[in-house]
Amino acid sequence: MLISVYLDNVQINRYTGHVRDEVKQLLQSANLRMTAQRLAILDAIELEGKHQDAEFIIQASRRRVGSLSRQAVYDNLNALVAAGIIRRIEPAGRAALYETRVGDNHHHLICRQCHFAVDIDCVVGIAPCLKPSDDHGFAIDEAEVVYWGLCPSCLKIQASHNEQNHVH
Repeated sequence: MLISVYLDNVQINRYTGHVRDEVKQLLQSANLRMTAQRLAILDAIELEGKHQDAEFIIQASRRRVGSLSRQAVYDNLNALVAAGIIRRIEPAGRAALYETRVGDNHHHLICRQCHFAVDIDCVVGIAPCLKPSDDHGFAIDEAEVVYWGLCPSCLKIQASHNEQNHVH
């Protein structure tokens, strides 16, 4: 199965069980060893569902490597985020989500009801996609935008619910 990691807009691919040199180099350049725990965490994020919270990643990682402490997963998530190998998304009022797509300043669309999240590429321009009216002297390198709404599945449920209420 193919895993894609994005770094500086370059897609780096590897296959489960056969780590390609690029991923090893990403870890080495961040002074991180390639461990079964880290690979399980990366696999859990990429293969079992992008934009997942730490609880999901803990369970998915444990299925891959067996015994794995919560603290070890959190420590590895923090190390991978700090190294720029994964990205932490912190939508308001929700648990942090993690993804392997980094370095391209994309945005997210999140369902208010079921919390499903998808990537939204920048519509026009280059990073940071949005230009503030006043930068206050900052050297801005990223804009984070979260679009909120209802996903197609939740819209269908809502429409069905509304239809049932109008019938009675």
